[in-house]
Amino acid sequence: MAVDLHGVSTVLLPGTGSDDDYVYRAFSQALHSVGAVPIPHAPQPARLVPGYLEALEDAAREGPIAVAGVSLGAAVGVAWTIAHPGRVVAVLAALPAWTGPPHNAPAAQAARHSAHELRRDGLVAATARMRASSPAWLADELTRSWVGQWPDLPEAMEAAADYVAPTSGQLETLTVPMGVVSATDDPIHPLEVGVEWVAAAPYASLRTVSLAEFGHDPAVLGSACLAALADVGAGR
Repeated sequence: MAVDLHGVSTVLLPGTGSDDDYVYRAFSQALHSVGAVPIPHAPQPARLVPGYLEALEDAAREGPIAVAGVSLGAAVGVAWTIAHPGRVVAVLAALPAWTGPPHNAPAAQAARHSAHELRRDGLVAATARMRASSPAWLADELTRSWVGQWPDLPEAMEAAADYVAPTSGQLETLTVPMGVVSATDDPIHPLEVGVEWVAAAPYASLRTVSLAEFGHDPAVLGSACLAALADVGAGR
């Protein structure tokens, strides 16, 4: 089930609190290497998920697309693909955070906690606390993206924390190939979720990375996603 992405518009959907700058750096290098056309989506924090869906609809008006997303972006992209068979040729899913309802998934809990602190203490104090407890690369990324999404950022985080990702049963109906990447040491995006997604989807493969690898260079995520997608085509 090899996929040719040459000339294919590929919508890039960022994770919660992240932005189009990061998701472009994560996927564009790998996508350009195969001739795909990356289209990064700038999140609209006051209407986070509806904005993602509009971006997908707009890109698919002229023909089938590919979808690439990180965390929440991966979940929304996969759900839209399942609901619109024939409009997507491939999915690149980096760092899926949960399967089905969020319940007490670490990423959902983290988003709710950040939303609470942002509402209670304001952007400056909450950002300072985040920087003190995060790796330097992540602190720098989120400081930039949080400022860009203020003052609607808490609303976006709450919307993300309530999002119901595809269930295993729904993933079983995914008809296009999917390359999944999970981190071996990321407590917010557990490896087990990537394993669940790949076990359920009929045409999917998993590659793993470490936090240090993609923290140093986000393009590692895109390269690993394409490698996983190639594994599907090779029957691995």
